[in-house]
Amino acid sequence: MSTLPHDPEAGLSSFDKELSENSVEYLLFVIDKQSDARALLAQLEALRKAALELCRSLTKDYIWQRDEFSLELKNERGLLYLHGVTDYGDAVEDEWLIVYILRQLTTSHPNVWVRVFDTDGEFLLVEAANVLPKWLSPETDHNRVWIHGGKLFIVPRSDDADPASRSLSLADAVEFIKTKEDALVHSSFIEAEAFYRLEKYPGQIADSIHHSLVTIPRRLAYVLHTLPKSVAPAVEAFYLRDPTSLKPILSSSSPLVFPPNDLVTVSVRFSKVLFAQLWSQRFETPPRWQSAFPKGRPEPCEGPPADASTQRLEAGMKLTSGFEMLAAKAEHSKSRTARELAIVIDDLNEDGDEALPSDAEIRTWPDVDRNDSESWLDINYEDFERELDGKRTGSQKSGKEGFGDTQAQENLRKIVSRFEAFLNDDQAGLDGAELDEMDFDDDKDTQEEDDSDMEEDSDAEDKEVSFDEEEFARMMREMMGLPSKASTGSLPADVKGKGKADASMDTPPGEEDEDEEIRQLSTQMEAELNQHGALSLDPPRSKKPALKDSAGSADMAKPESGDAEDADEDSDEQVDVDYNLAKNLLESFKSQGGMAGPAGNLLGMMGIKLPRDEDDGGENDQGGPSRRE
Repeated sequence: MSTLPHDPEAGLSSFDKELSENSVEYLLFVIDKQSDARALLAQLEALRKAALELCRSLTKDYIWQRDEFSLELKNERGLLYLHGVTDYGDAVEDEWLIVYILRQLTTSHPNVWVRVFDTDGEFLLVEAANVLPKWLSPETDHNRVWIHGGKLFIVPRSDDADPASRSLSLADAVEFIKTKEDALVHSSFIEAEAFYRLEKYPGQIADSIHHSLVTIPRRLAYVLHTLPKSVAPAVEAFYLRDPTSLKPILSSSSPLVFPPNDLVTVSVRFSKVLFAQLWSQRFETPPRWQSAFPKGRPEPCEGPPADASTQRLEAGMKLTSGFEMLAAKAEHSKSRTARELAIVIDDLNEDGDEALPSDAEIRTWPDVDRNDSESWLDINYEDFERELDGKRTGSQKSGKEGFGDTQAQENLRKIVSRFEAFLNDDQAGLDGAELDEMDFDDDKDTQEEDDSDMEEDSDAEDKEVSFDEEEFARMMREMMGLPSKASTGSLPADVKGKGKADASMDTPPGEEDEDEEIRQLSTQMEAELNQHGALSLDPPRSKKPALKDSAGSADMAKPESGDAEDADEDSDEQVDVDYNLAKNLLESFKSQGGMAGPAGNLLGMMGIKLPRDEDDGGENDQGGPSRRE
């Protein structure tokens, strides 16, 4: 779990320290100098009702990924305010929808001040990173960003030179707004960047919904019609499925809440994130669903694409399986929607199949036949490149289709321009853009010494990582048992003499005698080893190899008189192979036991693929190395 950076003495509340991943948190304050505690409490309650009503009006048909927008009264450290946390899961659009709702709320309530943040901290400032003042960093921005009247305000830093004063507690920020509102910083550039993603709202709310026809059991169709938002936890249960939750579905005898019979085709409302999570998963057909599909149907991701009816059945099978896994644990789930689903299922079990809708009743449901295009799932990377260059494809006639969307163009260009700006920033390091100001070290002499040390270290690193191709080639040949190209025996006399002359120039006079003794000793050792054949790596080769037959006797194959010429040609075409090298490579490959290793990787780079040696004996019946065809 990630937490926000904070100062232990800054007086942060407990929820700042316990914010879970993929969650957004928001605080709503009513700042009215004339109101007492009782009046403030009444204003907060009225604000809470207004906020929830605004959310309901904007998100009537919206499908939240996990948690919905919610508010509760909080009284902590002498502060009275409304507090909410929403887990948005993989749907980042849920987070920006909440920012839009909060901003709209501040425009209609002039006394409301809002602070919103997530596990990344002040994510609104992350959006505006290119235009922020240098003093504003993740270490200093805590509790400084506020939304009021639809605008973005920043609490300025204190003039105090003490580094500890850079951190700002929530209570101090609220007190600053109450007493020094005119001193707050408002920049149109920062605001435009921070609220850039809100420009597509409220239209984005409807655009993020996807309707798709699916074939599901009639019981499930009734549940989805009664509780449409239950599709979110059901898809997540399918998306995060595990073997334990799949057992009842894969079983042929376990009772099911939604058995695959009495199937109907209806339109289901998803968010685009939920539909992508459902559709992208490969799922083998459970035993009790196999009879519902046509015979000879290829499994998902195998064979040609299925027809429309089969695709709807596959989507319905996945969705039903998700509801089956959700229903098994819905009663004790932390999700309010899941608990509501458990109540609907209990009522359905009590009423029986008489409560299920008929085909005629299903036809009267709104958007029952709606099936939106799924083209947004497909990405044509050639079109993507053209859009980055500002060129539109000829097939895109509407400004809202594919990458031809004007908003999509602006988003893509913005991403690329920001990335290029970061790459071109000489002050940017591995942790992001670095500040010019140094609050903790103002000593110029110390800084200059550090810079010189860094330059020396950099030069040393460059020398260490420099790559000598000739040295690398020599080392590789030695590792493989090949003779070095610059071996002493093949050097010309003038080169040898030059090497000795260079060595004598570098050697101090007092050490020449010692070096000469070492060279003489090395020469004697080399001569003795050569005499005994220790340095001869290649065994003597015969012009015609002897092959052993099954009886173990050597049979020198002599060519017939008519084949003498062919035999001579074969002997000329024989490849001179280093026996020791081949043997070492094969033994190294065998020692890998079929796993990845240096020998296998080296041979693979040379285009040689050897079969796995599964002969445990390692020797054949004749005592030689085992041989595989």
